Amino acid sequence: MADLPTREDKFSFGLWTVGWQAVDPFGTATRAPLDPVEAVTKLAELGAYGITFHDDDLVPFGSDDTARDRQISRFKQALADTGLVVPMATTNLFTHPVFRDGGLTSNDRAVRRYAIRKVMRNMDLAAELGAQTYVLWGGREGSETDAAKDVAAALDRYREGIDTLAQYVIDQGYGLRLALEPKPNEPRGDIFLPTIGHAIAFISTLEHHEMVGLNPEVGHEQMAGLNFVHGIGQALWQGKLFHIDLNGQHGPRYDQDLIFGHGDLISAFFLVDLLENGGYEGPRHFDYKPLRTEDSEGVWASAAANMSTYLLLRDRVRAYRADPEVQEALVQSRVPELAVPTLSPGESVADLRADRSAFEDFDPDKAAERGYGFARLSQLAVEHVLGAR
Repeated sequence: MADLPTREDKFSFGLWTVGWQAVDPFGTATRAPLDPVEAVTKLAELGAYGITFHDDDLVPFGSDDTARDRQISRFKQALADTGLVVPMATTNLFTHPVFRDGGLTSNDRAVRRYAIRKVMRNMDLAAELGAQTYVLWGGREGSETDAAKDVAAALDRYREGIDTLAQYVIDQGYGLRLALEPKPNEPRGDIFLPTIGHAIAFISTLEHHEMVGLNPEVGHEQMAGLNFVHGIGQALWQGKLFHIDLNGQHGPRYDQDLIFGHGDLISAFFLVDLLENGGYEGPRHFDYKPLRTEDSEGVWASAAANMSTYLLLRDRVRAYRADPEVQEALVQSRVPELAVPTLSPGESVADLRADRSAFEDFDPDKAAERGYGFARLSQLAVEHVLGAR
């Protein structure tokens, strides 16, 4: 049985997750709209520490200033009453028809200018509420036909948009970090910056690249058939994991947004291992959708399930790391040896070239006889996941 979540676990949820009305391309809503204040209250009761939002999640698109101020005031009061925090916020640049061709990369210059101003307005609110990260998901930045886009020009405009927003944060003194969220497809056929690797390469070209990182999502990378644990490992290695979206996915299909761990369970186990032991200190943010089959009670059961699954896997990870047999298997597989530099301290290229043991006297046939024992190591992990150890 999993421990109960506490604020120290840093579990957070998007307002759009528990608030999803379960509309899909083939059916209308199966659940009523959720008041953001109720979302705050219920998540606090379940043990979450934070809630995040798109601008239009909190204040319906088109609301006048009076209605906007009233809704924000109610939300602030709910946060004060419960102690929940807002660690991250983002902007909806994908729902309204004006964004049918994207926001920051729309062929229409006026739409691009509107999109930047829309982000700026919500950045003001995010900073006011104490958010530390601002996520930018380019869900409509892309195309269905290669005839529609000059890719180089689109990337120029994407970079211009991010540079402009970063400069706005600096000018306002907000201290926000920006996090790009890669996704390969859906709703666009092909989305710009589709994977972690694409996004990292793009970030290196930005004027303020040091303040721009990533918000990778489990399902997004797995939709592309990629290894999410490897992607997160690289993001951590490059100091670019600013935020993370946890959910479940069954391979390269549509974006399922399942409960965390309800997809590739072994990958989820090693992801928790990496997050807990790899230096990540940010929120464990759940970007999932309660199944369309669920009523309001099922919504909150699914929210609790995300946190419970994470805590169960964290317990299993701790047992795995503390298991003497696992430690022995790691050594036999030479996993710790990978952290040892290939060149000795102070060794030059010339020294390596002169070392006969590295090549002339090295017996590759003899070295090739030894297995690495990865099958045993993997089985030990499976046994820990299943609670057999």
